[in-house]
Amino acid sequence: MTKLYPGVPDAATVGGPDQVLTEEQIRTFVLDELRRYDFDGKRVTLVVPDGTRHAPVDMVAKVIHEALGQRPKDVRVVIALGTHDYMGDEAIGRLMGSAPGRFEETYPGWEIHNHDWRNHDTFAHLGTIPAARIGELTDGRLTDRDMTVLVNKMVVDTDISLVLGPVLPHEVVGISGGNKYFFPGLSGHDVIDMSHWVGALITSFEMIGSVGITPVRQMIDAAAALVPSTKLLLGMIVKPGSDDLQFMAFGDTRSSWEACAEVSSQVHVKYVPKAYKRVVSVIPQMYEDMWTGAKGFYKMEPVVADGGELIIYAPHIKDVSVMHPGIEEIGYHNRQYFVGQWERFKDHPWGELAHSTHLRGLGDYDPATGVETNRVTVTLATGIPREVVEKISLTYLDPADVDLEAMSADPDTLVVPNAGELLHRTEDQRGRLPV
Repeated sequence: MTKLYPGVPDAATVGGPDQVLTEEQIRTFVLDELRRYDFDGKRVTLVVPDGTRHAPVDMVAKVIHEALGQRPKDVRVVIALGTHDYMGDEAIGRLMGSAPGRFEETYPGWEIHNHDWRNHDTFAHLGTIPAARIGELTDGRLTDRDMTVLVNKMVVDTDISLVLGPVLPHEVVGISGGNKYFFPGLSGHDVIDMSHWVGALITSFEMIGSVGITPVRQMIDAAAALVPSTKLLLGMIVKPGSDDLQFMAFGDTRSSWEACAEVSSQVHVKYVPKAYKRVVSVIPQMYEDMWTGAKGFYKMEPVVADGGELIIYAPHIKDVSVMHPGIEEIGYHNRQYFVGQWERFKDHPWGELAHSTHLRGLGDYDPATGVETNRVTVTLATGIPREVVEKISLTYLDPADVDLEAMSADPDTLVVPNAGELLHRTEDQRGRLPV
């Protein structure tokens, strides 16, 4: 395979797409790799995902704690929330395998922090990437705006930033992970808004699962190059539908991500022989609102037939997004709806515009008539009230009327449990991702 990052040393790896790692293999790999790396006397910031990413973070973090021992000067853990809600003691306990509010009993000498993205004092200003360079990185999709790079100070006033996290297909960047844990995981709004809008211009349908260095990843990598600490990734590939790890990589955030992305493209994409008239995404509890639960659409949109319907089944979801109330102001619309009315929407947060398009999918908009047409119907069978669902331009279905067993018996319906991580595509899309 052609290296995506020539000149960057290859990552150390264990496992593969046809393997399942034992706890002993995981433990041995982590201990060996981290013990041979020079952490002595260094400040270390461990970057971990939040609860919306499924992975055995607790198990691996405990081995990292053992491997580092007393060698670093200090270790801080920061949760890469992006713009998700802060994690409380109970949620942190579940993530890290510690008693609620007693993190340091399990991880003596360490401290843990939410990425406090709503507090401006959280951030270090690393500089500005000029509009001309953004135009180059985005293949001309965005050419008239500089990008201000802000990132959490904890990955700046440190020697080593060690990322621990899974790698998965992603609607904005192609394949998640690597430097994405810094941007948008620990980022200020400018990089988030601009990168997400470029992803929206490409569309989630086209972007999701693309393995290469996409225009959005080029933006993320350019921002990450300004982070002064040494950036390492302990990347994980989680077997779909389980807590098992199939693969791990350790090294520079770029080479480790590259190794993981290649495996992710083999294990996190399910190809089906045809598109379905109706797809039902059963959303797991770890997605607490539509901002995160929308992943049940992103991962399934490619296998909904033209004119078909995708049902988000999530009775536990009661809110569109507490953190992003602007979504209820603009609703859910396709890319062309916003592009065709750019003067009206250009000052709305671009990250919210992008999210809106990702959940609405492909479609068109006629500025002359004001008519929006969409490829598929998006139906919410959630705890969100009918009036809110209709206000945001989606279709309402009472979750009490959903019969998953009956739907599963319909040959034109695909019911997907635990939707949100395993990307589905049709066989005729194999190998044809254009990005």
